Amino acid sequence: MRRTTHEIAIVMLLLGIPSVRAGTPATGPLRISAANPRYFADGSGKIIFLTGSHTWGNLQDYTYDKLPSPPTLDFDAYLAFLQQHNHNFFRLWAWESPFNPNAKQGTIRYDPMPYQRPGPGLALDGKPKFDLAAFNQAYFDRLRSRVVAARDRGIYASIMLFNGFSVEGKGNVGGDPWQGHPFHPKNNINGIDAGSGKAIHTLSHPTVTAHQEAYIRKVIDTVTDLDNVLYEISNEDSGGADDTAWQVHMIQFIKGYEAGKARQHPVGMTQQYPQGSEAALLAGPADWISPGAKLFVCSVPVRASSGEQETPHGVTTNFKVVVNDTDHSYFWIGLKQDGVAAQRAWVWENFTRGNQCLFMDPYLDPSHDPGRNNPARGKPDPYWDPLREALGRTRACAERMNLAAAIPHSELASTGFCLADPGREYLVYLPQGGEVTVDLSAASGALRTEWLHPVEGTTVRAEPTAGGGRRTLHAPWPGDAVLYLGSK
Repeated sequence: MRRTTHEIAIVMLLLGIPSVRAGTPATGPLRISAANPRYFADGSGKIIFLTGSHTWGNLQDYTYDKLPSPPTLDFDAYLAFLQQHNHNFFRLWAWESPFNPNAKQGTIRYDPMPYQRPGPGLALDGKPKFDLAAFNQAYFDRLRSRVVAARDRGIYASIMLFNGFSVEGKGNVGGDPWQGHPFHPKNNINGIDAGSGKAIHTLSHPTVTAHQEAYIRKVIDTVTDLDNVLYEISNEDSGGADDTAWQVHMIQFIKGYEAGKARQHPVGMTQQYPQGSEAALLAGPADWISPGAKLFVCSVPVRASSGEQETPHGVTTNFKVVVNDTDHSYFWIGLKQDGVAAQRAWVWENFTRGNQCLFMDPYLDPSHDPGRNNPARGKPDPYWDPLREALGRTRACAERMNLAAAIPHSELASTGFCLADPGREYLVYLPQGGEVTVDLSAASGALRTEWLHPVEGTTVRAEPTAGGGRRTLHAPWPGDAVLYLGSK
């Protein structure tokens, strides 16, 4: 059968062939879609489905003094790796402390940092003290150059501003990063003394907050003209009322500062640890969130086939774009214990519930956790490839569908995993394969029917399926399967 150019592009995506070439910039800035607030849209209103992977050293370099360190990141190769898997989004990691003694890998050192180190006097890491009034331009030049390079490959970057693992070790294995933090009283020449690392991620010290706001202004000024930017306040802060109030303040500060600029960018709040809760994420002013639940769905009124109702398993009407990240919701130990099939199912189940997913990818780090990663000869561990590929394949499906109208409709499929514009388009996931019954009562006429193989990335065209009632269909292979029904 002769395929259209669009269909060929979709097959290429499903086979893992990147659809975005270098020289095709990311469009934006992103806004929550007015048509479907589960997703972002660019300035034209086109839905931009975000998915991808990220790694700890994609902005700053780091080394371990006991265990083997990862190589200095080749950022161009990293972007090519993302494209290879059809990824278009990553978190750009920021580490606040250049020195984390007694971590499980030994002392960890990070470089570059946002502040200059002219002294006088030595900090606890043996290097000159920081001047918190003097920014290190090399840090911000690197930040901009990496976001620009991502933009030019069609990739969106969420700039992490702060990091909970830079103010406390969160257990003995995490070391004591506060000893190296620029805001530690023994590490700066500015007389800043907040008392503890956790305290600087609260509003208890106005002078500290003022320095943090100056840093945020510098970051925003550095990338304000770029369309592929998102922001994340902090990675896994400890949580609690004081920390939440600080994050809400910073979100509002960003929005206020950007209000006077030509572009405004989405701001995210990600799961707090160990005192995190979805309620704190949902109640705040963030545009996007990363929850701690493996399968999480925001709730807004939707029109289902039976009338007006709430999305199943919903918890709020304060709607957020959900980017479910294994870093918060599916730790690597659980991923490995559950196995590759469960990892793949996690991606597709989230997709059919209206979420986008991210993978905390160890990439080339050989020592972050024993048993987590086994890179060899400069190549990422292939064990994680099925998860990486599943992310890219959901993006391929997303780009095929009209996501402006597609919403979760678990009631329409016997498996409970269905993303649909009833009457026009249905995407159904079968975690166990076999058969599925789909309610096509809203559809008139026959629907084009295709099965997508989530492991191999291939498609099989089946006979059209008649609308107007409940239909039972059978996957053409054993194991999990994806069913697409469309009226076009």
